[in-house]
Amino acid sequence: MTKQSAISLLTFLSITTAGGYTLAANAAPIYKVVDERTGQVTFTDSPQAYEQQADKQISQTGITTGNSSSINAASPNRTDTSANGNDQVSQLAAVPKPTLQAAVNYQLTMVEPKAERAYQRPGQIITVNLQLSPALQAGDSISIYLDDKLISQGVTASIATIDLNPGEHTIEAIIENKAGQIVNRLSRSVYVIQNTAILQKKRQLAQQLQAYQRLPWQQKLLLKLRQKDNINNDTQ
Repeated sequence: MTKQSAISLLTFLSITTAGGYTLAANAAPIYKVVDERTGQVTFTDSPQAYEQQADKQISQTGITTGNSSSINAASPNRTDTSANGNDQVSQLAAVPKPTLQAAVNYQLTMVEPKAERAYQRPGQIITVNLQLSPALQAGDSISIYLDDKLISQGVTASIATIDLNPGEHTIEAIIENKAGQIVNRLSRSVYVIQNTAILQKKRQLAQQLQAYQRLPWQQKLLLKLRQKDNINNDTQ
């Protein structure tokens, strides 16, 4: 071997040895980053990129970059494909992915009252009956309103006309999703009218009561005795 060849071989061995030491010195640990909100797991050798992010849990694993090539070492979010890395991939696959609920196209029908109609006050009751298809999804709701006032949550309601003033009233059904957004609604007008016969009878009884209260006590006593005699005669 010539002197020049020996020098070249020595130079090559020195460079190779130095490169090996450089790779070993550059071996970096792998960190596991878990997003506490979504459960997503990321493996990286640059945890500094995640330290300033909220809801990120960072922990060091027993894996290092080892003698990885410079191309692999430059990828901060790569997944290790070594034997130990396969275990980490399995952990990633086991994390459930969040699912989004598809919007439901609800078909809403007001069975009762079928159309605009009038109800006599105070004798009649307004019955509300809704038909919904498909059934409500978890978190969604259906409500019934009378003149913008909530009276029932569900598909049925009963409204006493005695509590309503004569005139026009609006019944409205509203479907909301779990985010509070209105996805369907319908409304119907109804009318409440005063029953004239009942009203006149009430007025007559009120007038009779006022007249009785104005009588002296002797006449009140006489009227009570007469009513008692009438009752006894009716029972005989």
